[in-house]
Amino acid sequence: MQSRQTTDLVLQALLMVVWRRKPSNKVLVHSDHGSQFTSFDWASFLKHHNLQHSMSRRGNCHDNAVAESFFNLLKRERIRRRTYKTREEARRDVFDYIEMFYNSKRKHANNGILSPAEFERQQKLKPQGV
Repeated sequence: MQSRQTTDLVLQALLMVVWRRKPSNKVLVHSDHGSQFTSFDWASFLKHHNLQHSMSRRGNCHDNAVAESFFNLLKRERIRRRTYKTREEARRDVFDYIEMFYNSKRKHANNGILSPAEFERQQKLKPQGV
């Protein structure tokens, strides 16, 4: 978490994902039209890590529906209920929400009433995968 969303910040976040997940196949990465996602550094990083960039046309909010839904839940279920004294306290709390609750426990109707982690685990067991 930073006060501004810079190219370096989004690259650090994406690097954490690549390092943690170690994708073997090409992965589609969807973004909006922000300058962070149109930079040379972003394009180079994607190419170097076998990632495919996806960016919808301007004003098409439906492509981002999953991300918009997540951030709505994060704000409604966690952030609006708290007052943080420091950015570090907020960072720890958001991390806790995502890693300890949302991914592993929060059930979603679109996932067959499964948590994201359980849905992904079950998808990996299917022959076609995720």
